[in-house]
Amino acid sequence: MASVTSKRKLDHLKICASKDVSFKEKTTLLECVELGYKALPEISLDNVNLSTQFLGKNFSFPIVVSAITGGASASKKINRDIAVACQSLGIGMGLGSMRAMLEHPSVAETYFVRDCAPDIFLAGNIGAVQLKEFSVEQIGEALDAIEADALAIHVNAAQEAVQPEGNVDFSGLVSKIDEISARLGKPVYVKEVGHGISFEVASMLKETKISAIDVQGAGGTSWTTVDSLRHKKGFGSAFGEFGIPTAVSIIETRNALQSSGKKIIGSGGIRNGIDAAKAIVLGADMAGLALPALKAQQDGGAKGVEALLSNLINELEITSFLLGAKSISELKALPYVVTGKLHDWLKQ
Repeated sequence: MASVTSKRKLDHLKICASKDVSFKEKTTLLECVELGYKALPEISLDNVNLSTQFLGKNFSFPIVVSAITGGASASKKINRDIAVACQSLGIGMGLGSMRAMLEHPSVAETYFVRDCAPDIFLAGNIGAVQLKEFSVEQIGEALDAIEADALAIHVNAAQEAVQPEGNVDFSGLVSKIDEISARLGKPVYVKEVGHGISFEVASMLKETKISAIDVQGAGGTSWTTVDSLRHKKGFGSAFGEFGIPTAVSIIETRNALQSSGKKIIGSGGIRNGIDAAKAIVLGADMAGLALPALKAQQDGGAKGVEALLSNLINELEITSFLLGAKSISELKALPYVVTGKLHDWLKQ
């Protein structure tokens, strides 16, 4: 019999694959970022090399497929298809929350992808509230079982608050995050799930021993919408547009983490290579996406995911070429112009 956690994960998958779960009005505000096109870039597109290193692993391109699933019956094929595509392209991926695996070790196989993706960066995942339920040793053993390189701790207060069964005791979690970051022996990063990281939260996390923050800002998938659809009573629908737009979240996190050496993943509504380039120009080290990869997997399996990601990577390379940037470091150093709502937000 499926556990309550596994059933919830399966419900989430079905809703994300079949329903419109995007923000309806709020956008990423990446459309308010203008990049300086160079009609004479003075480089060859063939010389654009966007390879990079993130948390000790080499990436051919600065792209991570963010955590999607794990623990449900359908999770195994989804994770393996995405892993095969990531292995082919030399990029990384995150796995869904390991809570189901920690509660029921029999579902561990739904997370295991190392046999088909031996070289990629692979992140395990646990909710911040679960740090009170499971020990560092238990989480470390789970990471070892799936041969993960790092741990992502997801912070999802908005989502938990609209779940009837949600855990809304978020007290004392910064110290818990600091503890596991110090003791785990593998890199740890903190990620939102689609509602953004603020300057204040990033500033608190700067003082911990985490290695990175994945902002997962508003404008892509709304997890408050996902859970309001799941229990079908409309509860939580008022929070469907709640959160900090991705562009704002990247900039605020960049400003908070200055001189810390901590990395940033810019994600939340990244839908093409231009979005990814803008995220990096604004201060991210990597760009992430999730829902498009799930949709591509549902439509075309591993080949569908690879086609989607290959297209995004090609767009990212062309954008870099059109900006005259041959590398990630050159891309990150480029100037940009902020307009509209993003300008208003940052000004205030």
